[in-house]
Amino acid sequence: METPENERFRDSIGTINEEGKRSWIFPKKPKGKYYDYRKWVSYFLLIFLFAAPFIKINGNQFLMFNVLERRFNIFGAPFWPQDFHIFVIMMIIGVIFVVFFTVAYGRLFCGWICPQTIFMEMVFRRIEYWIDGDRGKQIRLDKQAWNAEKVRKRVLKWSIFFIISFLIANVFLAYLIGSDRLLQYIIDGPAAHTSTLISLTIFTGVFYFVFAWFREQVCIIACPYGRLQGVLLDNRSIVVAYDHKRGEKEAGRAKFKKNEDRPSTGKGDCIDCFQCVHVCPTGIDIRNGTQLECVNCTACIDACDHMMESVNLPKGLIRYTSEDQIEKKTKFTFSPRLKGYTAVLGILIAVLIGMLFLRNDVEATILRLPGQLYERKGETVISNVYTYKLVNKTTDTINNVRFELRSHKGTIKLVSGDNFTIPAQDLAEGTLFIEIDQGALKDDKVRLKIEVFSDDKLIETTTTSFLGPRSYR
Repeated sequence: METPENERFRDSIGTINEEGKRSWIFPKKPKGKYYDYRKWVSYFLLIFLFAAPFIKINGNQFLMFNVLERRFNIFGAPFWPQDFHIFVIMMIIGVIFVVFFTVAYGRLFCGWICPQTIFMEMVFRRIEYWIDGDRGKQIRLDKQAWNAEKVRKRVLKWSIFFIISFLIANVFLAYLIGSDRLLQYIIDGPAAHTSTLISLTIFTGVFYFVFAWFREQVCIIACPYGRLQGVLLDNRSIVVAYDHKRGEKEAGRAKFKKNEDRPSTGKGDCIDCFQCVHVCPTGIDIRNGTQLECVNCTACIDACDHMMESVNLPKGLIRYTSEDQIEKKTKFTFSPRLKGYTAVLGILIAVLIGMLFLRNDVEATILRLPGQLYERKGETVISNVYTYKLVNKTTDTINNVRFELRSHKGTIKLVSGDNFTIPAQDLAEGTLFIEIDQGALKDDKVRLKIEVFSDDKLIETTTTSFLGPRSYR
């Protein structure tokens, strides 16, 4: 059975033509209220993105995700491998928040906050409009032969794209290895850090490929978030939608005719101008309903509102609304699903806050040396050997660190001496002996409570096991 003409858009994505080849998108330059709002949001986020690795709070980089050394800074707070459980909770909260937001407001994140959309629409496409011109000029330039004008514009555009991709790669590297190290690498020169230069070149190539060629395909094909729309959206979700009730009416959409008494003809308010299609960065027709390719960028809203003003019809034919609001004129309400997500989100945030309050600035681990049994010291003293590791999560050096045995009467002897220092944002490790009188042991294996002091200040408490002779159980 042949697919009806008005349903053929469902057979393939908007960037694939009838022959199955890539259909290049030449969107018209958007303008309007929502586009201006998006520009301000995008510029703020771009400034934040480029500035965040170079902002320091208490000596810590504002945001850093050093996967290789397993060190993370989030809003200036350092997180070590020992804090991985906190990091996991943060990630889960982020995922549930995105799910919650999508159920309520659709793909709003993609159109307003996603770095891919911001760079593509507010940086690379704006450069393209400046060099190649608007939609019509871009189409003509693409079809014309490779003359001097086309070569000049292509070389200029591709060169600027490459430079911006290189800058993005450097900022990306600053998030991974830290801005201080990146600046030091720049001062040392590329020859001194060949491996870093290779990584930087690869990242530059990836960003250039994405923004110069792959473009909107990232949102349509590669991004898993777009696929989630199908299971997360429902008829109550607020999305960018075409009001088909008003746009079609009884007689359907039709071209606008001057001095026409349109209401009496039964024609819909949609004048079939295709401006919403021409301005769409993913090449869809929003009048076909919510689609996988739609990123809720609002370009079609601005284009439609402009045309409605031009023909003296009410604005809002395309707007932020839900299917239920269009069909049933119902207002947005918190559905049971949204209430469930809110409850889960609230519980997780409460757990995270509790974990952050309980998080210590110093993390101490004391473990018995593997393969070692107890040792007798004289007739009544039992000795165990341990390794210790203390992580300093602060930006200050911790001096005069010592251990005290709290749960049992005994002594702790460090191999390196009585006291030691933990460098800022670093760790101290070594070996120690714990000696306890055998009379204080009520079992062959007991738990010891050990306190860690800096001068006279208690900075951490930890536990470890102690082995003794079976005869003293």
